[in-house]
Amino acid sequence: MDLKEFMSIRRAYNVVRQMVASEERLTFEEFAILCHLCDAAEPLKTSAIADYQGALRPTMTHRTNHLEKLGLIERNEGANDRRNVVCHVSDAGRERALELARLTCAQIPSGYALSRTTPERILKYVDAMGSFFCKAGDLVLLGLRSLDGESATIMRLVDALGLLQPTVSMSVASLASLGLVERERSAAGAHTTDVRLTRDGLLAADELVKTIDALVVRRKPRASA
Repeated sequence: MDLKEFMSIRRAYNVVRQMVASEERLTFEEFAILCHLCDAAEPLKTSAIADYQGALRPTMTHRTNHLEKLGLIERNEGANDRRNVVCHVSDAGRERALELARLTCAQIPSGYALSRTTPERILKYVDAMGSFFCKAGDLVLLGLRSLDGESATIMRLVDALGLLQPTVSMSVASLASLGLVERERSAAGAHTTDVRLTRDGLLAADELVKTIDALVVRRKPRASA
């Protein structure tokens, strides 16, 4: 996977998430769990899903609790050990995953990476991306990295990332305090701020890009002749 593909899907899903009623919203990580379970040949232990996402067990319990509450997955005690809870996607979960993939496809503008892909392929991408936890600040770094050294206003980042303006502003402020971005008054107006990566920010962004480059999107098995 490359950075452009990664950012196309993250941006599109961020937009989709804002369109969904708050009580039915899924984080990207929860969407990825659905995709992962849809692709699994059998129910998976909660511990295996936690390993897949590199998450602590309490975090994974919270995510799977939410998915179960929405009727998107079912959880059962393991056959040999009641402490090993296994999860499998429900019919409603498969339908929701595909619907979210369709909506994500629709939010990728023409000319962007993956603008011509299918919802089924989006499911594969999200499954791969689910192994990489990416915070809002990381997305800001990646958004700036994709500009190849250019600066960007907050509103340009909002559009590029599909995040809400307060989220982007708070992330930029946090990154600035860490010395990863710098802010300066924009030539566009006194009340507009340009944001650019610092040298340390570029190094941090490049490390994130290496992780993205290592993500493998699996293809469907070829049909037997």
